[in-house]
Amino acid sequence: MTLLNHRAEGPSSAPPLLLGPSLGTSYALWDEVAPELSAGHRVVRWDLPGHGGSAAGLIGAGATVGDLAGLVLALADSLGIERFAYAGVSLGGAVGLHLAVHHPQRLSSLAVICSSAHFNGSAPWEERAALVRREGLAGLAENAGARWFADGFSVPRLVRDHRDADPEAYAACCDALAAFDLRDRLAEIAVPALLIAGREDPATPPAHLREIADAVPGATLVELPGASHLAPAQCPEAVLTALRAHFGQGALLGVAVRREVLGDAHVDRAQDRQTPFTARFQDFISRYAWGEIWTDPTLSRRERSMITLTALVAHGHYDELGMHVRAARRNGLTPEEIGAVLLQTAVYCGVPAANSAFATAQRVLAEEEGTA
Repeated sequence: MTLLNHRAEGPSSAPPLLLGPSLGTSYALWDEVAPELSAGHRVVRWDLPGHGGSAAGLIGAGATVGDLAGLVLALADSLGIERFAYAGVSLGGAVGLHLAVHHPQRLSSLAVICSSAHFNGSAPWEERAALVRREGLAGLAENAGARWFADGFSVPRLVRDHRDADPEAYAACCDALAAFDLRDRLAEIAVPALLIAGREDPATPPAHLREIADAVPGATLVELPGASHLAPAQCPEAVLTALRAHFGQGALLGVAVRREVLGDAHVDRAQDRQTPFTARFQDFISRYAWGEIWTDPTLSRRERSMITLTALVAHGHYDELGMHVRAARRNGLTPEEIGAVLLQTAVYCGVPAANSAFATAQRVLAEEEGTA
């Protein structure tokens, strides 16, 4: 059996996460997001029929979203994946909604991005399908950037994928969108659901995602300012943050970052000391402090180390200070730079506090030098 073209990333033993694309794109839509998600998941991203590397003959005229969902399930079966988390954009999101309604036993959780439970009726898609069958995709591809992105942003690779897609397969995907309407079935969705809307999205505006969020029990809605239709390409960090929180990846990523900053020995000791009483606190630290704050790209790890040293001196947390002096060295600060930070604290936190901080730092740096 011919399968959808796909790319798998991440440990084969990790929880599986399938990523679906938008019409006219390939799995390259996820290039800025998938590698990060693969830190805690077995990520499988796939191409629509006739897009990217998928064979055009996998669907034909009159195709439905159910047909596409069947191809996704066949791919999962071929990879030995029984139950999986799923995220999809636009048409890929519609596939996710179909799976949640018709194959709920296969999904563990769902994220629907810049998509809808209906796509404004059949007429626009029937007209687009006829146009593509008659004239090909060159004309549509020329205007793809304006339809997909805000503020002149563009991803040439995705525009090229649009131009290179098979016209008949693209038209068949339009047929699927024309026939899709799950509004009367949304209340049946029982898996945890996240809806992500781009506030500047003209194709599936936030109202479409709100409609789903209002109908699906317990669903969460996130609106991204400035984002248009292909949010994972235009606003990858914002999409990544939302997906990590939804799929429970913050703690997994946080443990990895915590090890990078504090060292394996410290984290191993903390985990060995963990008890049922402290487990929730350790999860809180990993998920929020290390999985969200320390991964925020706004500040570098060097800058975060300097801020952390200052805060620890200000509150007199000298045991923690010793740990973070080691972390600061691991994050690239020199002993001279650490000394300069502590000297600054003498002015704003007080000389006695800085005196104790210098004593702690000197001891740790001496130990580090001796070990080296």
